[in-house]
Amino acid sequence: MGFQKNIKSYLSVLMLLSVLTVFGQAKTNKFVVVLDAGHGGKDPGNSYHGFVEKEIALKTTLKVGEMLEREKDFEVVYTRKNDTFVELVNRPKIANKTNANLFVSIHCNSVSNQTPSGTETFVMGLSRSDMNLEVAKNENSVILLEDNYKTTYQGFDPKKPETLLGLEMIKEANLISSIDLASAIQDNFTHNLNRKSRGIKQQPLWVLDAAVMPGVLIELGFLSNKEEGEFLNSEEGQNKMAKQIAKAIIKYKKSYFDGVVVSEAPETPEDTIKKVEKPSVQTPVVSKPEETQMAPSAEGSYKIQLFASSKKRALTSPDFKGLKTITYTFENNLYKYFYGNANDLEEAKKMFNEAKRQGFSDAFIVTTIGGKTSAVKI
Repeated sequence: MGFQKNIKSYLSVLMLLSVLTVFGQAKTNKFVVVLDAGHGGKDPGNSYHGFVEKEIALKTTLKVGEMLEREKDFEVVYTRKNDTFVELVNRPKIANKTNANLFVSIHCNSVSNQTPSGTETFVMGLSRSDMNLEVAKNENSVILLEDNYKTTYQGFDPKKPETLLGLEMIKEANLISSIDLASAIQDNFTHNLNRKSRGIKQQPLWVLDAAVMPGVLIELGFLSNKEEGEFLNSEEGQNKMAKQIAKAIIKYKKSYFDGVVVSEAPETPEDTIKKVEKPSVQTPVVSKPEETQMAPSAEGSYKIQLFASSKKRALTSPDFKGLKTITYTFENNLYKYFYGNANDLEEAKKMFNEAKRQGFSDAFIVTTIGGKTSAVKI
C-alpha cells in the first residue's frame, strides 16, 4: 500500500507538470529570457550578518536584466521587479506562458557553518549528495508558505526526499543545454572574478522542473560567510556577478540560436565569433552495432539530437521509436542520442521533420564546427 501510495504521488506530480505546458504562447523574434529573483515579500530567504537573500537576489537580477536589455534581439521578462511574494508554482508558469528560451533563477546560499564559500549553479536532476538534497529542500520549502499548497502541488512534499523521485522523469531533453549554460556561468565566475567554484550540480528543484525550457538556478555565494556576504551585498559585487551571468547568457544565445561558435577570452570588449560556413560534402557516418559510441562527426555534417539522458539506452531500444542510424556521445555524465547523418541542411530538415512525426517534440538539428557540436536555428 505504501509503495502504491508513493507511485500515485509521483504520478500526481507528473500530471501537474504536464498541464504547465504553454497555451497561447507569445510570438516574438527575440530571444526571451525569464529572470527569476529568488524569494521576496514574506519569504526573505537566507539571512546572515544583516545580509538578506531576497534583496541581494533582486538587485543582482535587475542588473542582469539591464545588461541583457541593451543587447540586440533580447527580451527580458521578470518574475518580480520589487519586494513581492511570488508563489513558486507561478515562476516557471511565467516562463512557459511567454514561450521563453531560457529560465534563470538567482539565489544566495547559507549554512550554519560560516566557513563555506563559493558559487554553484544547479540544473534539474537527481543527486545522492546529502548536502545537495538540503539545498533542494530549502529552495522548495517556500511551497509551505503558499495558500492551498496541498491542492496546488498535489502530493509534492518538499520535506520528503522520496517524493522528489517522480521529477526525474521530466524533460531530460533540456538538460544538456542547461549544463552548457551553467558551465559558462561558473567558468565566468572563476576565470573573470576569481570566485571559488563549487561546480555544477543536478538537483530536483521545482522551479526548474516545471519550466519547459532550459534553465539554471544560480547560488551567488554564501551569506553565512561574512566576507562573501559583504561582497554580494555591495553594489560592486552585484555588478560584477551580474555581468558574468549576462555574458554567459549572451554566449549561450550565440551558440544555440545565432548559428555561431563563440570563442571568448576573459573580459574582452566583445566576443570573437566564427560564422557557420556552408558544409562540405562528407561520407555519412553509419551507426555501429549496439554499444558502439558515435565516431566524431564530419566537419559541417548534420545530425538530429533526439534527447539527452543520464541513463544509457541500447541503440535498438524502442525509445527511438523505429528511427534508424542512431548514434550517441557521452559528455558531462550525459548520453546524447542522435538520429541520422546529413551533408546539407535541406536533408537535415527532412530528418528533423521525421523525428518530430515520431514524437520527438524537443529534437533539434546540430552541426559540427571546429570540433564542437552546436545547435542550428531553422
